Amino acid sequence: MRQSPTPSGGCAGRGGSAVPRHHRVGGSNMASFDSRTFRDTLGQFLTGVTVVTAAAPDGTPLGLTVNSFTSVSLDPPLVLFCIDKSAGCYEGVVNAQGYAVHILGGDQVDLANRFATKGTDRFAGLNYTRGFYGAPILPGAMALLECRTVQRVDGGDHTILIGQVERLNPGSRTRKPLGYFRGRYTAIAD
Repeated sequence: MRQSPTPSGGCAGRGGSAVPRHHRVGGSNMASFDSRTFRDTLGQFLTGVTVVTAAAPDGTPLGLTVNSFTSVSLDPPLVLFCIDKSAGCYEGVVNAQGYAVHILGGDQVDLANRFATKGTDRFAGLNYTRGFYGAPILPGAMALLECRTVQRVDGGDHTILIGQVERLNPGSRTRKPLGYFRGRYTAIAD
């Protein structure tokens, strides 16, 4: 049986880059672009949709719709999401001890829209409980992760919040997730 060659260091052979020199981006060859073009390009990447909740120091429930969520590490179990510094709940979420990530199902567009709408009481009429660090736990999420904030990283016009997962509910493996693609929600099929 023939084995595939393993690059040294796990990523690149002979100490060099795994990306051919003529494919590298940077330096004076970098084309200029505006923020709309950048945003449209990122929109080509399909993401999941989450609602992140936290409790302000006075206990006020906070929440927002987030698609910039990803895993970071399995050991320890770490995840991250990015929050816009201009978000109305920015100070409260960034300064909270922890947060809850609700992974939304394809049938939860209304919940995603509720937590994406500015100037409304996002929790009005919702029957929620409190989790770790007082974060609101919304009913019906496809999956749930409760996290302790372990690091805050400046990321330009956003702050990156890294959290260690302390409790989770993996939910149903038969339910379909809600996606976000080219600026619109989309149902994910098999």
